[in-house]
Amino acid sequence: MKKAGIISNSLKDKDLKVACLAADKLKQLGVESSISDLCEDHELPNDKDVMIVIGGDGSMLSAAKRMKGTVTPLLGINLGNVGFLTEVELNDMDECFRKLANEEYSISERMMLAGSCTAAGCKEEEKQALNDIVLSRHGDLQVAGYRIYVNGSFLADYYADGVIISTPTGSTAYNMSAGGPIVSPSARLIVLTPVCPHSLNSRSIVFSERDELSVEILDARGGKRSKVGVSFDGGQSRILGCGDRLEAKASAQVTKMIKIYDDGFLQVLNKKMSV
Repeated sequence: MKKAGIISNSLKDKDLKVACLAADKLKQLGVESSISDLCEDHELPNDKDVMIVIGGDGSMLSAAKRMKGTVTPLLGINLGNVGFLTEVELNDMDECFRKLANEEYSISERMMLAGSCTAAGCKEEEKQALNDIVLSRHGDLQVAGYRIYVNGSFLADYYADGVIISTPTGSTAYNMSAGGPIVSPSARLIVLTPVCPHSLNSRSIVFSERDELSVEILDARGGKRSKVGVSFDGGQSRILGCGDRLEAKASAQVTKMIKIYDDGFLQVLNKKMSV
């Protein structure tokens, strides 16, 4: 490895001190690096061998979104709490960088979702998500209605606080908190999980990566108008109303992640959930 980009979150890394420390350590190993702040709205470099992301899971998701269409692998250094997407803890940075410089690592590919909203009959630009696409009630506390289609065929109506469409990577995020299944990140499938449904059936459903999901917004029970926010990887919500739709499927894009250690998924899960 000759060139690395360092992406840091200045909200967590004050004055980018950790990023500067990382750059110094890489320089000592003969690796050229540059620093970018995720909080600044500018292009991220795409000419690097690896992008090192300093922060938490949110920083990793932001970096993956900002680097769409590139094949540069990401490596996360955890400044957050649990950090399922971050491979390395801050105290292990020296060993990690030595392995990077010597190319002692593997690369895994993470499935992503592609989704687009149709509002007032107008289909909007497709967006990507590494973790999940979340539909949730907007405004007052009443539940909203969600009509689910799979490959054009009606599946079910949910009246619920929301619906989560998750990748395997995102299965340990909001999906897990909502009672959805935990899935190995190397799998390629789509998980649908209702959030607090007003129904005796609250089970998640797992779909093939070849399936295409469509969610139509229904009015709430009693004829009250529904407003629903749609969020990609926790980003700013797009508000939909009755009759509007979200369509979601497996994306042609993937996010590449660098794996430094040999820990398997179950070992990582046990370590993170024991924090």
